[in-house]
Amino acid sequence: MSDLATAERPVRGMYFEDFEVGMILVTPSRTITHTDIVNFCCLTGDFNEVHANIEYAKTTQFGDVIAHGPMVYGISGGLQYASGINDGTLLALLGIENWKLLKPVMAGDTIRMAQSVAETRLTSSGDKGVVKMQRQILNQRDEVVQEMDTAMLYKCRSTT
Repeated sequence: MSDLATAERPVRGMYFEDFEVGMILVTPSRTITHTDIVNFCCLTGDFNEVHANIEYAKTTQFGDVIAHGPMVYGISGGLQYASGINDGTLLALLGIENWKLLKPVMAGDTIRMAQSVAETRLTSSGDKGVVKMQRQILNQRDEVVQEMDTAMLYKCRSTT
């Protein structure tokens, strides 16, 4: 086997020890498209009129179709990965609490996620740690469209 075949991909993510309470981490941004919304309808089977029927949506307070709340959360997870925070170091999402959907996200909105480290706790095994974050997903007008508290499990740096 060649050296190239056995080479390990470098880790660019943050380890448990890298997180400090009060630290604020911001992801890159991404514009939501009508195609994103249609694709999420197809993926989940959720063709609710407010997501899938433009003519119906015109009669609502939104005036156009809106993105699914879980879709927006999912895209924010992708943005977190794109930022490098989780690359090669995240072990698991342990929970989401206090998830609030505060404003609709429409096609054409550009979202990003800002999160503040609220708590860190080393697990009893000592080789991983729990990081609790307060997250806000913001649009291009800096309006908070979703917020939640998350708990995630990260690797610790190797001590050997």
